[in-house]
Amino acid sequence: MSTGDDALGAEPDGLALATRAALGEGGALAGRIPGFVPRPSQQALSAAIAEAFEGRGTLLAEAGTGTGKTFAYLVPALLSGLKTIVSTGTRALQDQLYHRDLPRVRDALGAGLRTALLKGRANYLCRYRLERAKGEPRFTARDQVALFQRVMAWSGRTRMGDLAELEAMPDDSPLIPMVTSTVDNCLGSECPFWSECFVVQARQRAQSADLVVVNHHLLLADLALKQEGFGEILPGAQAFVVDEAHQLPELAAQFFGEGLSARPLVELARDALGECRQVDGALAVVQGPARELEQAVRALRADLEALPARGTRERLLDEPAVAAALDRLAAVLGDFAAAVAPLAEAAPGLDACHARTLEFSARLGRWRELEPGPDERATGSGAFSADDSSVPEFSRREDEPDPLAPSDDVRWYELSPRGFRLQRTPLDVSGPLRSHREQSRAGWVFTSATLAVGGGFGHIATRLGLDAPRTLLAPSPFDWNAQALCYLPPRLPQPAARDYTAALVEAVLPVLHASGGRAFLLFASHRALREAAALLRGGPWPLFVQGEGPRHVLLQRFRESGNGVLLGAASFREGVDVAGDALSVVVIDKLPFAAPDDPVFEARLQAIRRAGGNPFPDEQLPQAVIALKQGVGRLIRSERDRGVLVLCDPRLTGKGYGRVFLDSMPPFPVTRDVADVQAFFTPAFAEAAG
Repeated sequence: MSTGDDALGAEPDGLALATRAALGEGGALAGRIPGFVPRPSQQALSAAIAEAFEGRGTLLAEAGTGTGKTFAYLVPALLSGLKTIVSTGTRALQDQLYHRDLPRVRDALGAGLRTALLKGRANYLCRYRLERAKGEPRFTARDQVALFQRVMAWSGRTRMGDLAELEAMPDDSPLIPMVTSTVDNCLGSECPFWSECFVVQARQRAQSADLVVVNHHLLLADLALKQEGFGEILPGAQAFVVDEAHQLPELAAQFFGEGLSARPLVELARDALGECRQVDGALAVVQGPARELEQAVRALRADLEALPARGTRERLLDEPAVAAALDRLAAVLGDFAAAVAPLAEAAPGLDACHARTLEFSARLGRWRELEPGPDERATGSGAFSADDSSVPEFSRREDEPDPLAPSDDVRWYELSPRGFRLQRTPLDVSGPLRSHREQSRAGWVFTSATLAVGGGFGHIATRLGLDAPRTLLAPSPFDWNAQALCYLPPRLPQPAARDYTAALVEAVLPVLHASGGRAFLLFASHRALREAAALLRGGPWPLFVQGEGPRHVLLQRFRESGNGVLLGAASFREGVDVAGDALSVVVIDKLPFAAPDDPVFEARLQAIRRAGGNPFPDEQLPQAVIALKQGVGRLIRSERDRGVLVLCDPRLTGKGYGRVFLDSMPPFPVTRDVADVQAFFTPAFAEAAG
């Protein structure tokens, strides 16, 4: 198999030839999927994927916006007959792929393969937790009571138990942890509802399916369990497709790390009290230690208030009050474990609470680099995040090394409005990823619309642990000259200037007037977002501002408004998929370099320096280019879309590295004259371009 970026000219055979035929003129998809348009770049991508499958090779492929990469990998996956795992970045993408795209392709090909959708356990109703929640007065608002009643009614008729079926359930609802299980609180085979468990049923379907759609967290969990010799979650696969592959290194760093946060500690105390109803006299024993645990968590959060929102462990431990609060939490966890231990054999739920207490205590000690106490037996590998809810429990001897633990990591903390998180994050996950991939002996495809930097794949290949993979750049089929224009506003101050956001809004106003709103403004910080929103209020366009409503609600209202202006920060860089006239302008305020106060990123840069590298070209610049490409990708979503990209950062033209950003963008015309933007939106210009 050839390597390099010239693969588009390769002549396919076998499965590759069949995929080209299916996606070509007169092929199965053109004949059975309304609106399907054959695209040479899609056919080339699909053929390369087919060759990777057949040769059990590795392909790293960037598919430009509009290539149709989903169909490009589903066709060879369904035609190959190989057991295939398709992994996506988010649950929303999972649902879209499984419920919309996969059935269309499968029906068009006439493929009678078995397929399954598998999510982490936090997505499935837990009947045991639901029954427990009936008797607990933990609802804090009337709307929570109404939502719980809706969950109760739905629980009697659902077949899959997937909370995504409940459209009224917000992603951040406090009800979710009350009606779902985690690795820590699941009772396993001792649960009275084991035979009805939706998680078990979902995994059984995945075991017997030919093609399974998962997300990256589940993929990482499965690979880790195979490495350690424990039972796998997914069936042994011969082909893997990692979609949105640019997300995998950061998610792997989270996954192979370890964390302890406020919410699981509070839930531990409350779960133990709930389980006491099953055992006579238990409440009198547990109530005091449970109250002490909740108070210790609240006291620690109060002492953390004086610290920055994110920082290193060393910064946190420099505060004497915080260090004392951590000592107090460790002592209270020990007292809680001692109180629950004699009751552990009386009820499976209390036994699980005891095990959770020991694990949390051990995590706290490892984060502080303290030796675990004699009763703190190892209940986990130390390789999984505290909030990961997709991994079954297992254990390892204390003297047994952790094969997954990278040698270099950073320990840090993060504060939320009412909670905290203590986290260990590895700086390099390429080793574990490489090991898992090689042991699978399968074909691997890593694809995304944003992988290359200046046409090269070196940065992402290194982070994924890929040694000389075959690479491919599948160009977007869009007519960028006719469909888009890039505007670089002149005379803006430097991004660090106090008046930068005000100057930016002033520069963007003529664009918004020309487009009649219909714009998405993306900001590097929430402070800049709020400042811009304040400056734009009272204008002729309805504003939809991140933080002023649920994400999906804001997007829906923006689509329906017809002339709205949507304002978002970094988390809106991906997932804003608005085709058509509703979105005709994308404004990006600054080049998205990672925040200098991010302790993980700073530690990664220091590690590069120690290894003799240069952090800016090796890490900071490539990461920023990929992030910018994600924001740019929001503009043109179909062959009929037209729009203007406004890149405001003057460093694009004032710094030498600005050319790397511009060379990584789609090939659209660039202007510094706002009159060109105004002409772009005139009916005569649009008609001539069309």
